[in-house]
Amino acid sequence: MSDYRKLQVWQKAHAMALATVGIATKIRGAQFASFRNQITRAAMSVPTNIVEGRDQQSEAGFARYLRIAIGSASELEYHLLAARDIEAISRSEHHALSAQVVEVRMTLHGLVRRLDRSSPAKSASLRDRREP
Repeated sequence: MSDYRKLQVWQKAHAMALATVGIATKIRGAQFASFRNQITRAAMSVPTNIVEGRDQQSEAGFARYLRIAIGSASELEYHLLAARDIEAISRSEHHALSAQVVEVRMTLHGLVRRLDRSSPAKSASLRDRREP
């Protein structure tokens, strides 16, 4: 497969991860140490799974990793909501990061749909499930 750095979805995910890590490092207090770690791990997981998936030998394998990235983005979105609600991050930080997460997740969903449509095995499998 080609260079992951050329993928717009990876570029957006990378920027989102860096912005999230920047905000997470500002969360202070020993009681939030594991929370900071979870936010950082979820954020970094999104572009990491795109990178791992891009190295797969098939589009189906790539799509599988993209689905994992979508799950990590959803996890991150929740962590950011919780961080806002416990006032570990500001409402404006939450709004800015959440907007990035939503954009990345939508882009990932679009790419997965495109890969699923182009994969003959996946299309046949879906068709077989629908037929009586």
